[in-house]
Amino acid sequence: MREFVVNKNDADQRVDKYLSKSLKRLPKSLMYKYIRNKKIKVNRQRCEISQRLNVGDTIQMYISEEFFDEQLDTSFMQASKLQNVVYEDDHLLIVNKPANLLVHSDEADQTDTLINRILKYLVEHKAYDPVSEKSFMPALCHRIDRNTEGLVIAAKSAEALRMMNEKIREREIEKHYLCIVEGELYGSGTLVHYYRKDEQQNKAYLAQKPSAGMSEVRLSYRSLAVKHGYSLLDIDLLTGKSHQIRAQLSFIGHPLVNDVKYHGKAMKKLEGQALCAYKLCFAFKSDAGCLNYLKNKEIQIVEPALLKLFEQL
Repeated sequence: MREFVVNKNDADQRVDKYLSKSLKRLPKSLMYKYIRNKKIKVNRQRCEISQRLNVGDTIQMYISEEFFDEQLDTSFMQASKLQNVVYEDDHLLIVNKPANLLVHSDEADQTDTLINRILKYLVEHKAYDPVSEKSFMPALCHRIDRNTEGLVIAAKSAEALRMMNEKIREREIEKHYLCIVEGELYGSGTLVHYYRKDEQQNKAYLAQKPSAGMSEVRLSYRSLAVKHGYSLLDIDLLTGKSHQIRAQLSFIGHPLVNDVKYHGKAMKKLEGQALCAYKLCFAFKSDAGCLNYLKNKEIQIVEPALLKLFEQL
């Protein structure tokens, strides 16, 4: 018999959801059978599949040892040291991701990613224990492109992850970017286009009018400075599609500097395209639960490297 104790991050889940995450080797058909046959119990009592768990509940499992995975995956400890933590509290970690770093692995043997650096950091700072956490692992709430520098939010608790994902989905978190584009672009405006992504080419395509398979994308821009044929822009990303900023600005004839994929001119001294996710605004319009304290708070990079680059142009 094995027994698990439900902690804060495991709580408020259905029994079947918790077991699916905790016992990845246990087929769902068997899990349901064991629950019906009382080989899996909660607090030593018969349980229902849809029963929700509370902090401190105990789960007794009278099942074969083959379903318990004793080999913890700690390959993330091989990742490089996490740098540039911009903000941290009990629920969240906000990091300035460098250009040329993937947020998640796209290869089975790739360990040096942003999420792995974050997991390593949290383990070393005793903010995450992979042994005691049965169904939750700290996770990124959103992502930015590999060659984009800037702020990325990670949730340290299940409650924070659920709430942050809800606020991002409801567009109650404003994401501002700095970018340098080719050409002189003055004033401000909103760009609306129709978007599709070719996953094989890893490239976005836009159109002025909607058609099948395309979705609407929007961003607002504000020109901050114009110099020697280049413009420094503040971008408020209103929808969050992959490569969206790069594709939309290129579509109107102002590609990002060093963004060759979208027709920008190469600049050897710049790593990645001239784009930085420099500011987050927590513009909550409704209750944010455990994250209410963030309402109207702004987090930003104090001296983005792009500003220095623009000054040198």
